[in-house]
Amino acid sequence: MILVTTDTISGKELEMLGMVKGSTIQTVNAVRDIGAGLKTLVGGELKRYNEMMNDARALATKRMVEEAESMGADAIVCVRYSSASVMQSAAEVMAYGTAVRFI
Repeated sequence: MILVTTDTISGKELEMLGMVKGSTIQTVNAVRDIGAGLKTLVGGELKRYNEMMNDARALATKRMVEEAESMGADAIVCVRYSSASVMQSAAEVMAYGTAVRFI
């Protein structure tokens, strides 16, 4: 499966199949959240939160690709990501784009 952020793929003629998306809501465990809260006092990178968001993006992308494959797509164009805080220490990540077939 080819994923691109552009609306075309060089050298390919595309048939649009429709929008596809994948999402997940992730959180860190409470103990690590307390540690992250203390980290805000001294500053620095919140590594566990970075890991959580990377995992969430990967899962959202996987779900988007599975939806595209079920439509018979060869690629997804205009891929975008969004995230939103759902509650303290939890975030939703969504991946979305347009499924296409090569003609």
